Amino acid sequence: MALTCLVVDDSRVVRKVARRILEANGFSVTEAADGQEALDTCRQRLPDCVLLDWNMPVLDGITFLRCLRTEFGPENPPVVFCTTENDLSHIEEAITAGAQEYIMKPFDEDILVSKFTQVGLL
Repeated sequence: MALTCLVVDDSRVVRKVARRILEANGFSVTEAADGQEALDTCRQRLPDCVLLDWNMPVLDGITFLRCLRTEFGPENPPVVFCTTENDLSHIEEAITAGAQEYIMKPFDEDILVSKFTQVGLL
């Protein structure tokens, strides 16, 4: 059975690109347009992993991540941040909050596959 990945990004284009790459690598993909929608999705069915944007309306990525870790624990599901926020303070904040990896936008298949492999998902 395919691993499930929740792609959380307010950009439909980014979600579509990520979906195409992840499905080509055997994942079953669910999408959410903001952190609140993602949290609701996780409460219904926890995915095997989350690809997460930082800057979103309603509930941003870092707040979603903190809520996710509070409700579901420190390690599960693995979270890979995917964002334009590239300064060290953002990266440190994401890792401290419970993200396993960090990808810069724009990304391509090689980068995504590499990071998912590093966290043991591929």
